[in-house]
Amino acid sequence: MRVTVSLLALLAAASPMAAQADAGFAALVSPPRFEINGKPGSTVRQVFELSNRSAAPARFRVRTADFRLGPDYSVSFQDELAPGSCRPWVAIERSLVALPGGGNIRYRFEVTVPADAPAGECRFGILIEGDEPSVTQAPQLQLPVVGRIGIIVYVKVGDAQPKIEVFGPQVVPLNGIRVPALRVHNSGNAHARLSGFLTGTDAKGKKYDVIPSDLPILPGEERLVYLTPSTQEIEHPQADFPMTVQGTLEWGDQSVELNETFK
Repeated sequence: MRVTVSLLALLAAASPMAAQADAGFAALVSPPRFEINGKPGSTVRQVFELSNRSAAPARFRVRTADFRLGPDYSVSFQDELAPGSCRPWVAIERSLVALPGGGNIRYRFEVTVPADAPAGECRFGILIEGDEPSVTQAPQLQLPVVGRIGIIVYVKVGDAQPKIEVFGPQVVPLNGIRVPALRVHNSGNAHARLSGFLTGTDAKGKKYDVIPSDLPILPGEERLVYLTPSTQEIEHPQADFPMTVQGTLEWGDQSVELNETFK
């Protein structure tokens, strides 16, 4: 079974994640993402907090899943083991959690990396679902709905590292405005997220802070990285092109200097 969730926050959020499909499912998890290291032959243990935000008791099913990222960063989960899946390394605390209204639990899981595991990255999701489907009401229609939250886990094994090449520049539409963007390719064996300290100057001489999108670039993938202008007054202003962007792009302990004109 495959399930697709079109939520960028599923991968990029740094704050607790809540989901409420209806009155029957109101859950909060923290953190929404794990990025951890694991040596071959070691066991890595982690904990997330699961809360029931409803006043009524609730039961949640917990399971692992493989996932894929779509071109728009939508997340497609699947129950079947993907080729090369590391989910057999994963043990979860329990498959069913019952919480009173307003209750919470610290939920444990662990990843045991085989001694002969090659350098690379173990990636999987942990799905938290309502135990019983609820019924959503629509005109002349009643549909069973199961609430769901997905936590994404990345385990870097051994000396795995991303290997990033940056191409560009180009200008693309994003949320109704035109923004600078770079095409980034990852030929390494671990994912990367770009950050950095960038400034921009547009055609009218106006200065901006420029924020790179920090969505994941998985091994073997090529993605657009948006460079979103921002000012103290306006979070997402429309810059006048051509626009020059300068500064340092960073990922992990690596970096590249950027000095590009976007037309």
